[in-house]
Amino acid sequence: MPVEARAYPRPLPNPEWLGKLSEEILEPDLPIVDPHHHLWDHPGSRYLLDDILADVNSGHNIVATVFIQCGSGYRTSGPEEMRPIGESEFVRAIAEEADRRGGKTKICAGIVSFADLRLPNVDAVLEGQIAAAGGRFRGIRHIAANDPAIIGASSYVPPAGLMDDPNFRRGLKRLPEHNLTFEAWIYHPQIKTLTAVARDCPEVKIVLNHFGGPLGVGPYEGKRDEVFRTWCADIRELSSCPNVHVKLGGLAMFVNGFNFHAEPLPPSSGEMAQAWRPYVDACIKSFGANRCMFESNFPVDKGACSYSVLFNAFKRLASGASASEKSYLFAGTASRFYRLGI
Repeated sequence: MPVEARAYPRPLPNPEWLGKLSEEILEPDLPIVDPHHHLWDHPGSRYLLDDILADVNSGHNIVATVFIQCGSGYRTSGPEEMRPIGESEFVRAIAEEADRRGGKTKICAGIVSFADLRLPNVDAVLEGQIAAAGGRFRGIRHIAANDPAIIGASSYVPPAGLMDDPNFRRGLKRLPEHNLTFEAWIYHPQIKTLTAVARDCPEVKIVLNHFGGPLGVGPYEGKRDEVFRTWCADIRELSSCPNVHVKLGGLAMFVNGFNFHAEPLPPSSGEMAQAWRPYVDACIKSFGANRCMFESNFPVDKGACSYSVLFNAFKRLASGASASEKSYLFAGTASRFYRLGI
């Protein structure tokens, strides 16, 4: 029987609920690059400069951040394929305002936005994005996350089979010409396909978003052990592609099924670390710390946890790592991948 697709809307941040838990900051001097956050001004949901500043200044030593595509600030006129360039213009203005204010954190030191890689004139869009970002543009996220059981809640809902489209792969292969990277947001059943893409496009630097989206809702609910075994085997195979990195974060999203947002109290860093340790350990074992980077995925994950507690959880998860490994996981890998010079 065909699977009935359901929507899983993300829970919005609830400051009163988040305020019910606070923790002392662990290792407050450890330098951190947050390589994955968004900025937006949507009806009923805003996350702009003052909001990201409040989070990065909540106790941890966040030295830089990277903005990732989320459909913000698109142009409302002109050729359709060029409208996403408005996102880089929108984020650049915020980044420059942050620079004018000063502060320890280089906000949006890197910008990743969208171009439809299937376009025959994708190079023109890439060049427009680079120019609009004022030296900050680092890559493209063309979302591919697709599952017949899930109605996508992202800014771009991809067609099934996007990564197998020859036009998509042709456009993907244009990224190295512009010194750009690719953000892979997929669900765990698609990891095998991404491995094929990475092998077909060995010159393209790819970073897997959010652990590769191990699902825990719909037909995957109650099957965490089964999903983990499949995910783990596919992650090991993907790690054999030297051009692929992975972001460790995003598991607080509704689709992962941990449901922290539904509890009377926000999760502690210990609770999150316990729930997520198998995924973190598997990725670091497969990829090595020099190809892994912790990410906040804020404000999406803010629906389930605060910024300060989230990075405490990451520090607990890295507690057994060497000083060198920690430097990669929290800043070095991201700085190198996004050419931040930090």
